[in-house]
Amino acid sequence: MGAVEQARAGTERLRTRVVTMADPGVRPMVDELTAEYADRYGPDTAAREMDAHPDAEFAPPHGGVVLVEEDGVPVAGGAFRRHDAGTAELKRVWSSRAHRRRGLARRAVEALEAEAARRGYTCVHLSTGPNQPEAVALYRALGYALSDVEGVDPSGQRLYYAFAKALPDGRAEAVLRG
Repeated sequence: MGAVEQARAGTERLRTRVVTMADPGVRPMVDELTAEYADRYGPDTAAREMDAHPDAEFAPPHGGVVLVEEDGVPVAGGAFRRHDAGTAELKRVWSSRAHRRRGLARRAVEALEAEAARRGYTCVHLSTGPNQPEAVALYRALGYALSDVEGVDPSGQRLYYAFAKALPDGRAEAVLRG
């Protein structure tokens, strides 16, 4: 098999599915994210973050969940919920520690954006913590605009990174100002 055929065969092993939080494939995403947040921010912050939004917020019609699977095994994913009438908020964007640096988080975010657009959203908002430089780099590479005001304390110290991106025919500027 030549290089092109191998590359094609490799991508055919990947499948993206729209699921609900009740799907068994979501469990690895939630478990790994909880562990990741605990490593980076401590167990109390991790628990607060994961408990802040009940699964119902990610249910249709206003929310959604996507999984990227390789040979049926979840390797990346994420969720979105309603931020406001025209804006979806991405949450729980994840790629498996065993499968990083393969573009899977990018694939998950792009699938979330596409699903949010199908649900009628025109903009996407998200935030990430200061101890996640990989996420900041990913969102910048995907064309997300960093807010100059959200996530910054009165002294100008960055507490977290808030981003927005217009979906087709959307306007990210309104989210960045608010």
